[in-house]
Amino acid sequence: MTTPDIAARRVLGACAALMVGTLTLTACGGSANATDDKGGKDSPKTSTAKITISAKDGSTSASINATGVQVSDGKLTDVKMTVSGSGQTVAGAISADGSTWKPKEQLDRGTKYQIAATAKDANGLTAAANSIFTTVTSANSFIGTYTPDDGSTVGVGMPVSFTFDKAITDKKAVQSHITVNSSSGQQVVGHWFGNQRLDFRPQDYWKAGSKVTMKIDLDGVQGAGGVYGVQKKTVSFTVGRSQVSTVDANTQTMTVVRDGQTIKSVPISAGSAEHTTYNGQMVISEKFVQTRMNGSTVGFGGEYDIPDVPHAMRLTSSGTFIHGNYWYNKGNPPFGRSGTSHGCVGLADVQGAQGDTQAKWFFDNSLVGDVVIVKNSPDTTVSPDNGLNGWNMSWSAWTAGSAV
Repeated sequence: MTTPDIAARRVLGACAALMVGTLTLTACGGSANATDDKGGKDSPKTSTAKITISAKDGSTSASINATGVQVSDGKLTDVKMTVSGSGQTVAGAISADGSTWKPKEQLDRGTKYQIAATAKDANGLTAAANSIFTTVTSANSFIGTYTPDDGSTVGVGMPVSFTFDKAITDKKAVQSHITVNSSSGQQVVGHWFGNQRLDFRPQDYWKAGSKVTMKIDLDGVQGAGGVYGVQKKTVSFTVGRSQVSTVDANTQTMTVVRDGQTIKSVPISAGSAEHTTYNGQMVISEKFVQTRMNGSTVGFGGEYDIPDVPHAMRLTSSGTFIHGNYWYNKGNPPFGRSGTSHGCVGLADVQGAQGDTQAKWFFDNSLVGDVVIVKNSPDTTVSPDNGLNGWNMSWSAWTAGSAV
């Protein structure tokens, strides 16, 4: 007598035998997609395109500049980069030949991204690659704020000046990855002021009309323990005409010399006997049509607070300006006669920065980077790092401060 369990087992056994027979028949019958490999079995065709994402999957210190995608033996067909979490798309473009993709803008530091890329080879077969990574954090990276700006035109005294947001301990590594060259052929040398400022200049003022190119290649450069650079770019600026103006504190006059020729003598009022003006070569670093000057910000307490000083040009970081003065005693003008300021160099002006005044003329005819020399003041010579004033250092002392 056959029990239900025995019958069920027989049915399963028959089905199994049938399936084996079917599989055997299929294998012996072959396939139109089979290949002539040594095993005699079907082998799927794979794309020969090889995609490389520069930021490795899982990396935590990816570059914010060099991250991108490239392919060999094929062409990229689609690349999508997003900010992880938010899904925000990062704009980018595939090159004309289909070999690379790059983001249009510099990536953010300390941000998690993901990239999905596809490509096709010459036979139309698709390859894909993905990566999820995090860019280098602010805590583990440094940047340098620099002047002058790309594309600017500056005076002959303008140095290239970097201020880093972290203390640099490997100065040689950092300096060797910044090169400054001039079309004039002048030798340009860097000098460190402390651990966070690096300036570059030639022995003498830049040649008028020359073009200066600065190459910053700090991306991935270790500036201190566990701290890496993130900048990679080329910056160039043009040196304009030569203008050097000399203030004589004895005569209270300023002589403006352009391209070797005196073009104007301007009466001025320098620092008073109590608040003298620095001597030395000072470079105009900023220009303001109007600005506020508050004595309490530079150690003078409440002695003055003028909200609209006209035609002001900064000479030192400690607060020395050459600027217009409209609050002078109209019955006894000091210009060309006596020093009355708190250390600045004043020129006759009117409130509102309007009108045909000596101060407006000088402002309109000055560039950031022009040199203003003060002489015959009872004060000391300005410190080379007080503003962009490294010209007050001998060439031997300047080169001694280079790390390369």
